[in-house]
Amino acid sequence: MAIDVLAEILTNRALSADYNVVEFAAPELARLAQPGQFVMVKTSPGGDPLLRRPYSIFEILRDANGRPSGLSILNKYVGAGSALIYAATPGHRLSLLGPLGTPWPAAEPGPARGSAPAEHWMVAGGVGLAPFVTLAETLAAAKRKTTLFYGGRSAGDLYFAGLFGDLGVDVILTTEDGSRGERGRVTAPLDRALADRGPTAVTLYACGPTPMMRAVAALGAAHHCRTFVSLEQVMGCGMGGCYSCVVRVDDGHDPHFVRSCLEGPVFDASRIVWDALVH
Repeated sequence: MAIDVLAEILTNRALSADYNVVEFAAPELARLAQPGQFVMVKTSPGGDPLLRRPYSIFEILRDANGRPSGLSILNKYVGAGSALIYAATPGHRLSLLGPLGTPWPAAEPGPARGSAPAEHWMVAGGVGLAPFVTLAETLAAAKRKTTLFYGGRSAGDLYFAGLFGDLGVDVILTTEDGSRGERGRVTAPLDRALADRGPTAVTLYACGPTPMMRAVAALGAAHHCRTFVSLEQVMGCGMGGCYSCVVRVDDGHDPHFVRSCLEGPVFDASRIVWDALVH
């Protein structure tokens, strides 16, 4: 069930000239949210921009008693809407519609006695980190062994590795320019780790640039891993009315289009017709 709330901005923390995190007081929405879902944010009180912008729910905020009290979003300054979010002023209120979309699949029950242990590996590129904090918290609560492969163009694109470390997640960093972690693309250490994992069953989760997610999907298929991706499609409404976020899928019998705001943003990667995906 989605609700529309006028949420007060609690904090706006600039991480760099390009990234910031905005926290909202939205207890009703936070109580309903599941890992991987998103909100549609009206980025200004007026009519410009007219359309809302989709943001993955980054963190669920909690009060002193551990009750959900709000949420945060991770923003990258790339256009008019994200510029307004970057400049958002604490104390002002913005409309949040959510939670929307299909969440990440829930953590699976533990393996049967004598079987190989199951692990959960997240693969994030840049701002594609956003839907993984809530997933990592869920997996940590379920005592699942979890790894984050986190890549960016440079060190300035990587944030919050320590947050995942505090949750018990093993973190592997890469940058294309070598300024932090291993030099190269994030799929390189992922490929090696999959080849070296032995009998361990692994579920992959990916979010980031489309070429990265496609590469993770291919690695998952090659190594016989269940793979899920969170697509970052352009969305006009977030509720299926505008058909701006259609994705071509193939379930093995009849390729067809679906709306990622309703059937996604989380998809089984094997369903996606990657050649038809435009981002």
